Amino acid sequence: MIISTRGRYALRVMLDLAQQTTDRYVPLKEIANRQDISEKYLEIILKVLVKNHLLTGLRGKGGGYRLTKEPGEYTLGEILRLTEGSLAPVACVEESFGECSRRETCLSRPVWQKLDTLINDYLDGITLEDLIHSP
Repeated sequence: MIISTRGRYALRVMLDLAQQTTDRYVPLKEIANRQDISEKYLEIILKVLVKNHLLTGLRGKGGGYRLTKEPGEYTLGEILRLTEGSLAPVACVEESFGECSRRETCLSRPVWQKLDTLINDYLDGITLEDLIHSP
């Protein structure tokens, strides 16, 4: 599993907004400058985060983006699954994969299932707040 720039940047944006001490809307340009992400690419990521209610956006003067919940209520797993899709290490353990003809006889499948569980449990156990306050 390799996390794409989309997933990594989404996490950086969410952390950036989580570190803001005010309830003001943070302009896209500010986020892009601080995170060194192109505004065009950032717009695509922000649209996904707003559409899925992780962020709220406001247009016009004084507009921008802000979190819809407290930083401790967002997990890394939630953010990465939203931007990356599945975090499964192999396709056959994804829920959307369907039925594998080798499912009953595949000796390696239990390894991939356990790895998938470990990845998801690990990422679901870390919040934005955890990262902000980690040493």
